[in-house]
Amino acid sequence: MSRSKFRVDGIDDLYDKLKDAATMDDVKNVVKLNVAELQEGMQRRASFKGHYEGKKFISPTGTTKRSIRPKIELFGMGGSVKPTTEYASYLEFGTRYMAAQPFVNPAFIVQRYKFIKDLSRLMK
Repeated sequence: MSRSKFRVDGIDDLYDKLKDAATMDDVKNVVKLNVAELQEGMQRRASFKGHYEGKKFISPTGTTKRSIRPKIELFGMGGSVKPTTEYASYLEFGTRYMAAQPFVNPAFIVQRYKFIKDLSRLMK
């Protein structure tokens, strides 16, 4: 009667890899959550006043607010949120004819502190 032996080498390495994989999933979840919150913050701040063309007042249409879309990148390890209208930078920074109505930078400033806080919580 022959006996078979079963031996696993590197079980500690496997455990470390699985532990790292769970951590990467947590990081991906933090990135996803913060990208979504950044999108919400930008959309909340994208309430514009309208403008005049000559003597006629033009009401805002909400196109820029609807154009703000998130994009997850780098296999879930990064993301971006941006408006896709051609004139969004004019709204953000203003022109010589109109005052700035920032909505990207204020949302980013608030969200970056939340993002750093969430990542540092994962490191502990």
